Amino acid sequence: MSYLYFPGCSLKSSGRGYEESLLAVCAALDLPVEELKDWNCCGATAYMSVSEMKAFALSGRNLALAERQQAQAGSIDLMVPCAACYLGLNKAQRYIREYADIRSQVGQALNAAGLSYSGRVRVRHPLDIFINDVGVEKLTARVRQPLKGLRIACYYGCQLVRPYADFDDQHVPTSMETIMKALGAEPIDWPLKTRCCGGSLIGTVPDVGMRLSYLILKEAQKRGADLLITACPLCQFNLECYQSKMNRKFEQAVDLPVVYVTQAMGMAFGLSQRQLGLQRLFVPVREARATAAVAGGGYHG
Repeated sequence: MSYLYFPGCSLKSSGRGYEESLLAVCAALDLPVEELKDWNCCGATAYMSVSEMKAFALSGRNLALAERQQAQAGSIDLMVPCAACYLGLNKAQRYIREYADIRSQVGQALNAAGLSYSGRVRVRHPLDIFINDVGVEKLTARVRQPLKGLRIACYYGCQLVRPYADFDDQHVPTSMETIMKALGAEPIDWPLKTRCCGGSLIGTVPDVGMRLSYLILKEAQKRGADLLITACPLCQFNLECYQSKMNRKFEQAVDLPVVYVTQAMGMAFGLSQRQLGLQRLFVPVREARATAAVAGGGYHG
């Protein structure tokens, strides 16, 4: 099975480490991935609040491009790693299918651009693919440097499994925990893994946004996490890049590496830091590596 890959805007800019690690992990697992040609912004976040129909049209174009790129395929799996893109494309696909007026208006927009969409695309998240297509057994077999000794906070954020629980539970998701156990790590039990990190509030109402991120980091650290993993570029940015400001603003300091789930997977697979984009981190993972080494000789890359 081959997968089309929709990177979205973030993975080509501030979320480069996500793209680098995702593609490296897919290569290590022998997953054939082909980037969607001529893709455009999915219309997520602010665009959806300005004009929902235009956002649907933007996502619809990407879905139509996927059908055109794999014209001979019966069904098409479109891998969408960004949580906001995943939600945006998933929502557009459902609304196009379920509401005739939206289907008509999006269809007119696509026709004006020489495109059409017939509904053959399945919008899928990498977590879904890793769990349900690759499988835990193959993930475990690919491990070269187990994450033994690492206590990991798996953070899903508020968009990955809500409102559509296509591959995991809306309230108590476990796919990342399953993957981390397969890699030898110890996921912590904590209540904030689907709580919002503040999203775009960090840029509009920073005091509110920063506090939401701080509470997540503080709770993960309180419960003994050595590392926090996520599958959302905005969550990763908010939780990692503002830690120094949080420490100046709040009484209790936080100091917790925040990496993409694919970076953690690549660490266990024995891939290099540069392959995984770990050199891009503001809060390095060296302390987490030291913790693993002390606990039992796990990851030391």
